[in-house]
Amino acid sequence: MIDYRFAKTEDTEKILFFIKALADYEKMSDDVVATQDLLKEWIFEKKKAEVIFALENGKEVGFALFFHNFSTFLGRAGLYLEDLFVLPEYRGKGYGKGLLKVLADIAVKRGCGRLEWQCLDWNKPSLDFYLSLGAVPMEDWTLYRLAGNTLKNFSK
Repeated sequence: MIDYRFAKTEDTEKILFFIKALADYEKMSDDVVATQDLLKEWIFEKKKAEVIFALENGKEVGFALFFHNFSTFLGRAGLYLEDLFVLPEYRGKGYGKGLLKVLADIAVKRGCGRLEWQCLDWNKPSLDFYLSLGAVPMEDWTLYRLAGNTLKNFSK
């Protein structure tokens, strides 16, 4: 049976597990510096993000981590999906689509104007999946980032 639930503070270890599993899949394990303490602080204490788990018979088999962003053009908040990951052995069973439907429902109920996310260009299975849902890739937009020492140096 498929079910979904919001993460609680005691799920911090599970959240980190899914983040690391996603990083392994994306061949970016060395980039993960998140810890249980950091996740607890930023997700549950500062409430800067939320997590939903996909469950099969009570076992967490996938997760979505998201937060609110804001569109000045729409004049309202949106939901930004930072991470969506389903364990490989549970893919193709509707968990990813279910998580996105839950997020779409949350966005509608909260009055959000959009649900957005990014996908790595090489991840053809995910790109095909998103296109099959009717998602539209944004053309003419390039993501820019300041991070690490560049961010610190710029902030001075």
